[in-house]
Amino acid sequence: MADPERTEWSSLLLRAMSKRRIWVSLFFLVYAILLSSSWNLILSIRSWYAAAASAAPSPAALGWPALYASVLYGGVFGLLSMGAALAIAVPATVVTWITVLVLLAFAGKPRRELVTEGRRITADIAGFAVKILLREGNLVAALCAVVSFVALIVRRRAHQLQQEEEL
Repeated sequence: MADPERTEWSSLLLRAMSKRRIWVSLFFLVYAILLSSSWNLILSIRSWYAAAASAAPSPAALGWPALYASVLYGGVFGLLSMGAALAIAVPATVVTWITVLVLLAFAGKPRRELVTEGRRITADIAGFAVKILLREGNLVAALCAVVSFVALIVRRRAHQLQQEEEL
């Protein structure tokens, strides 16, 4: 026989996880942790770049640290954008998947064919969504890397000109 205490906990857990508020709260908790760690990573990249730029022997040597820092910035912002897009893509994908399966059921497909088609459709939809997420995330990462590279170089050169004028 099943343990009554275990059955009670599992039914309580199932009831709690079926609530939309629980899932929204879990999503926001995970996203807040992701944003916090991303912010700390961005601050550490910034401090590393400041140390590397101040140690650079010449203005021409500023290119490599700026390039490394901008690639890291692009990666962080690319991952954040993919996380935000995933939050929108998952519910839309589930609605699409359910709609297709319901339409197939109304078309008169037998259950066995419906299960087979459902598995294939699930794989197709998930693969398509992952491809779009990766493409959009890479686009955002590349754009952020270019913009941050230009910003780092322009800011450092302006800082150097200001120091030269003060001397």
